[in-house]
Amino acid sequence: MSPTNRTVVVTGIGATTPLGGDAASTWEGLVAGKSGVTPLEQDWAADQAVRIAAQIAVEPTEVIPRPQARKLDRSAQFALIAAQEAWKDAGFAPRTADGTSDAASGASVDPDRLGAVIASGIGGVTTLLDQYDVLKEKGVRRVSPHTVPMLMPNSPSANVGLLVGARAGVHTPVSACASGAEAIGYAIEMIRTGRADVVVAGGTEAAIHPLPIAAFGNMMAMSKNNDDPQGASRPYDTARDGFVLGEGAGVIVLESAEHAAERGARVYAEAVGQGISADAHDIVQPEPEGRGIAHALQNLLERTDLDPAEIVHVNAHATSTPAGDVAELKALRKVFGDDADHMAVSATKSMTGHLLGGAGGVESVATVLALYHRVAPPTINVENLDPEAEANADIVRGEARKLPVEGRIAALNDSFGFGGHNVVLAFRTV
Repeated sequence: MSPTNRTVVVTGIGATTPLGGDAASTWEGLVAGKSGVTPLEQDWAADQAVRIAAQIAVEPTEVIPRPQARKLDRSAQFALIAAQEAWKDAGFAPRTADGTSDAASGASVDPDRLGAVIASGIGGVTTLLDQYDVLKEKGVRRVSPHTVPMLMPNSPSANVGLLVGARAGVHTPVSACASGAEAIGYAIEMIRTGRADVVVAGGTEAAIHPLPIAAFGNMMAMSKNNDDPQGASRPYDTARDGFVLGEGAGVIVLESAEHAAERGARVYAEAVGQGISADAHDIVQPEPEGRGIAHALQNLLERTDLDPAEIVHVNAHATSTPAGDVAELKALRKVFGDDADHMAVSATKSMTGHLLGGAGGVESVATVLALYHRVAPPTINVENLDPEAEANADIVRGEARKLPVEGRIAALNDSFGFGGHNVVLAFRTV
């Protein structure tokens, strides 16, 4: 098929997060301003400097049969749960044992026109570390034969591809904390250029383990506010001291508008497109003036028909780090000028923690639902707003805020990662 410039829409959503085991409960928690951060009660946590995290609300073994779960890394378990929900929500039939779809229980899609793009920033790190412990403590013969397909960074995407029968392509972008957003951007391009009609896309992460916790803690990237877990993630607050690690997955079903219309699908929003750039500044620290982020925003505007006046909401990357939170807002102000005054900025990581490669997936779900319900979730734990944040953006604090109830509106989902990766996604009401 020759390249096209097709309209892409969101027809299904799914999630499993620290706020709930599905998209509905996650959204309910976000709107209510609920924190998913809790103390780490595992034995190994006692010796850690950081003893808090945003742990999953519903354990995957409550959803996935245990024999199947034993062959999957935790990151793949999360991805499968979110993908199953999104696939069903989009109205597609599950695959049967012979690889076909049950037409009686939903719509079908040509597998040669179906793709999957699921990202993870770290991949199967818990499998790798746990199996190394097995090797050291119990010997070679006790290492699981499933170790390699479990620890592969593409394992979540591959398993989701097998779940839905995707043959147009199964991909795994890895760009640290921008991975989930980059996966969705890649999926949009797969449809827009005519390579697929439907793509299941998102991000997942499962890195709550002694080594990642110790490593992030030692690099002074994480909050050590162990005495107040629910108040520890505090983007834009003058006392912010680092992110809180979270886990989970967010997945959306993307579809060409024509394909969705032909089958009478419910449409949540249009996926307008993506803007991508790199800072070329530092392996960890963001460029302090937000120049790379501004370039990604400009790239988005140049590559799409997005009107800045349509943008009324931003789901910010805002991890609760001193440098990163403000740099993002400076970029918004630089690119949009006075239009930035009309953008309700929400930092949902204040509730979910930072899901690393899964963040872009979960926050895309939140951004789509914000447009669909015309409500911007709050940023919690902002007791003393940073003057630089206040000068550059309109932060939604304390309570959710209604968005305009009439007319076409748009929203951005920002995701940035170690290495200087910048990805901005745009969604719009239909």
